[in-house]
Amino acid sequence: MTLETSRAEAIFADARILHQDALQMLGQGNIRNAAEKAWGATKRAADALILARTGNEPRTSGQTRRGIRALGRSDDRAESLARRYSQRQTDLHGACFYDGDCEPEDRVIQDIRDTLAYIQDAERLAGIQQSSA
Repeated sequence: MTLETSRAEAIFADARILHQDALQMLGQGNIRNAAEKAWGATKRAADALILARTGNEPRTSGQTRRGIRALGRSDDRAESLARRYSQRQTDLHGACFYDGDCEPEDRVIQDIRDTLAYIQDAERLAGIQQSSA
C-alpha cells in the first residue's frame, strides 16, 4: 500500500465520521449545522479521491474545486461527482450554513442523508472499498 493510498483511506474515514456527525445533528433537529458537517464530509471525500487519482492532496477548497472539476472533465465516471460537489457547496455550505436558507427543508435533509452515497461513489472511483456502515 502506498502512502497516498493510506492517506486517502484516512481521509475517507474522516469523511464518514463527519457524515455520522451530520446525521446526529439532523436527529437533534439542527439542520443548519448538519448541512455544514455533510458539506465537510463531501469535501473530504473529494480530497481523498483527488489524492488517490493524482497523488496530490488538496490543501485549499479552491484546489479541491479545481481538482474535482478536472477529474470530471477527464473521466466520465467522475463527472457526476464534480456536479454533485458544486451543488452541495452551493446548497449545503453556502445557502444553508452561511445564509441560513435551508429551504426546501426536505431537499436539504435528503442531501445530508445522501452524503454517504457521495462518499461511497468517490471511494469506488479511488479504488478504495470501505464497509457501508
